[in-house]
Amino acid sequence: MRFVELIRKKRQGGELSEQELKRLVDAYTTGEVPDYQMSAFLMAVYFKSMTSKELSAWTEAMLHSGQVLDLSSIAGAKIDKHSTGGVGDKVSLILAPLAVAAGLKVPMISGRGLGHTGGTLDKLESIPGFNVNQSVERFIDLVDTLGLGLIGQTGEVAPADKKLYALRDVTATVECIPLIASSIMSKKLAEGIDALILDVKVGSGAFMKNIDRARELAQTMIGIGKAMNRPVRALITDMDQPLGRTIGNSLEVIESIETLRGEGPEDLTEITLELVTEMLDVAGNVTDRDQTKRRLLELLRDGSALGVFEKIIEAQGGDASVCADTSKLPTAKHTTVLEAWEGGHINRIQAESVGIAAMELGAGRRRKEDTIDPAVGLVMEAKRGDKVEPGQPVVTIHYNDDRELDKVKQMLREAIVIGEAPTDVPPLILDRLS
Repeated sequence: MRFVELIRKKRQGGELSEQELKRLVDAYTTGEVPDYQMSAFLMAVYFKSMTSKELSAWTEAMLHSGQVLDLSSIAGAKIDKHSTGGVGDKVSLILAPLAVAAGLKVPMISGRGLGHTGGTLDKLESIPGFNVNQSVERFIDLVDTLGLGLIGQTGEVAPADKKLYALRDVTATVECIPLIASSIMSKKLAEGIDALILDVKVGSGAFMKNIDRARELAQTMIGIGKAMNRPVRALITDMDQPLGRTIGNSLEVIESIETLRGEGPEDLTEITLELVTEMLDVAGNVTDRDQTKRRLLELLRDGSALGVFEKIIEAQGGDASVCADTSKLPTAKHTTVLEAWEGGHINRIQAESVGIAAMELGAGRRRKEDTIDPAVGLVMEAKRGDKVEPGQPVVTIHYNDDRELDKVKQMLREAIVIGEAPTDVPPLILDRLS
């Protein structure tokens, strides 16, 4: 099989067969197909998309490129959640221990940052000693004994997606519904889960910029789940401004710990409670949603969820004392404050630009081989709808290297719009699909 012919066929809008797609995935996984050829194929898919038949075959090939876990021997409902990515989205770090405290099992295989969005693995690795590279056997044991495991893609589980995930990040092929859907579903279904809850983000800081595209992505993944006999539900959530107040790996871990203490920002707490309630509901454990959310909030306030987080940090080699003393997390050498240049109300925050500004500081990757600086990032001192006075702090910048500092400040000034009149802030939960 000449792989250049498959690239040409897809570039011209042709439909590839199940055999051709499986062969392509297998060959890329083993290294027979180099990055430059797969990059060309991904770009062809970006422009020509995939038919539903192609998408099913592509996802199936990625799913079976490695081991599919069998967690049937573990008692309890195994439910995972996946976010399509946003700026300041650290929900998984709070959601997983909270869901376990509420009685669920959460086998969570996560990814690294894509483009301007952060990755769960990068955040976890800012905790000293935390090892996301666990064996499959160890992962299953963690889920069985502690209720969750927080790991990266291994060589055994969905190895094709592990390679493609990094390649998409640096070839401008992230914002492609077939590639997003197949990446998420192959990885998540390989975990051996009973059901999946999706957080499909829409807005300036998301890969889906409008709600119709977000719904299309959600329905695509729900369809893949249905074809493979796994219940999938999706929440469409707002990403027109950063979630919470921090952007940057160590800073987001600190905010996650604060939220696990019941002291987190309102928007981050709200979306976490909604998603965990959805997880409990699909497991058949909800009779009254409001009562469930009140119970979950109490699990944050009484330390139950934080206790689960401490246990998983320790079990995966990390320093669990960071939960009591967050100063042990990486800290930037310098901070500087961007002040409001005029009075008024924050009418708009272009979240993608904020994410890129954090990436310029070193919080994200330009190339797949780049090293992330866990200490740097941004703290939003004001959010959309807030009133500000001239000279009032709007963003605190945490940095180690000042070479990009002026550029970052300018990007933030352009991303934040201050107007005279207040603006309406849309709800966090825009739609629910199942």
